[in-house]
Amino acid sequence: MSDMDIPPAVGAPARRALAGAGWTRLDQLTAVTERELRALHGMGPKAIGVLRAALRDRGLSLAGEQADT
Repeated sequence: MSDMDIPPAVGAPARRALAGAGWTRLDQLTAVTERELRALHGMGPKAIGVLRAALRDRGLSLAGEQADT
């Protein structure tokens, strides 16, 4: 079983980009900025939105952003 907990709604290119950067778990993305995500080949606005929503569901956020409570 994979240790990756990135939501399935994130497309395959974005999932590969995250894995290639060493980010396979949502909690790791709390140390990553949107700018860093956008710099990854295959990462688009839809994937970032899905990741943001998944983080928000856990009370987390991307680096430099305020988590909604």
